[in-house]
Amino acid sequence: MRPILLALAATLALSLPARADNVTVAVTAIVEHPALDAARKGVLDVLTAAGYKEGESLKFVFESAQGNPATAAQIARQFAGDEPNVIVPISTPSAQAVVSATRDIPVVFTAVSDPLGAQLVKNMDKPGGNVTGLSDMSPVGEHLALIKEIVPKVKTIGYLYNSGEANSVSLLAVLKAEAEKVGLTVVESAATKSAEVQGAARALVGRADAIYVPTDNTIISALEGAVAVAEESKLPLFTADTDSVSRGSIAALGFNYYDVGKQTGEIVVRVLKGENPGDVPVKTAAGSDLVVNKAAAAKMGVTLPESVLSRANKVID
Repeated sequence: MRPILLALAATLALSLPARADNVTVAVTAIVEHPALDAARKGVLDVLTAAGYKEGESLKFVFESAQGNPATAAQIARQFAGDEPNVIVPISTPSAQAVVSATRDIPVVFTAVSDPLGAQLVKNMDKPGGNVTGLSDMSPVGEHLALIKEIVPKVKTIGYLYNSGEANSVSLLAVLKAEAEKVGLTVVESAATKSAEVQGAARALVGRADAIYVPTDNTIISALEGAVAVAEESKLPLFTADTDSVSRGSIAALGFNYYDVGKQTGEIVVRVLKGENPGDVPVKTAAGSDLVVNKAAAAKMGVTLPESVLSRANKVID
């Protein structure tokens, strides 16, 4: 074949959608915990339903950074070198690492609260370049209303977060704005790694009337340490992540992360079928479940009101 024909063939190959028998999707997360694991499963299940069968027509690769940003960057570089059809980073730190590592491979991020603040895209409707994805921005105002309904005397909210995670810093700004509207004060306590979570929770004892944990992967990965402090101190603890309620928080109003993964998977399929990621608007996750834990509430000295129990999607006894 003549050189000009070879070049034309290569160009056409790059412009064609991935075949269902020749697809690699590389997934990475900053850490493993139930919510992020559920999101990953949702992505895989949608790919399977679309005809991309793992082990047959699909190679589905997963790497966890184990909470280490340097490892996240290393994984991102590795994936960029491997040149999969799509990279799916789960969580803000992993998404930032992947977007920094490649300008050519399609990237579909998920479980990122503030894609603009994290500098993943410049425009939600027209992201441009090789990046799109799904935001899981929490309904913070609704979270505060729920906390006030369950703990009517609350005046001060303790915010437990990783100050190095852009997602959590953005949510802190939103929390302060929403708290001011309803006459609440926010106090902060930061943990930059999982080993510091219990100590950071203990630092809120005597300073806060309730603890609020955002969708922060560092805190959620070591949630049991914070729960132990909350139970010991009778300090009500609430989370933005519904999967954390079964692990000991009193309540959460948020997304079902398996559904978040499925919504992300739908975007991945669109990209695999030939759509340019930069032309696909960044979506905000749909759905909001209320999950409550009666046993956890009792351990923290709280009785869940009937108004909350009656509308909960799931009640854990």
